[in-house]
Amino acid sequence: MNIILWILQILVGLVFILSGTMKFIMPYADMIKDAPVVFPHWFFLFIGVCEILGGLGLILPWALKIKPGLTPLAAALLIVIMIGAVVISAMMGLAYAIVPFVVGLMLIFIVYGRTRKAVA
Repeated sequence: MNIILWILQILVGLVFILSGTMKFIMPYADMIKDAPVVFPHWFFLFIGVCEILGGLGLILPWALKIKPGLTPLAAALLIVIMIGAVVISAMMGLAYAIVPFVVGLMLIFIVYGRTRKAVA
């Protein structure tokens, strides 16, 4: 179980670090093109920071054994972002909502596994 959790934490963490970084690299016009809801640029930057910090929070606390309780907390807070991503993606079509939904399920598994492990 620990190996599966580590694989998920690293993969999902890297996905969020990459996704958050892209919000700083991509031009704002490209991000809002074909979007069902147009958010202000500062909101994308805020979500980008949250994703980068959340991605680091999925990996570093547990790996360094410094405040490992922050790992399930980071996963739980990233679930909130994924709920928003599923809703916005579903506005474009249900097929677009599959990826954020699956990432959200993986985050739920990380929260469950690491919370259980932290308590045990």
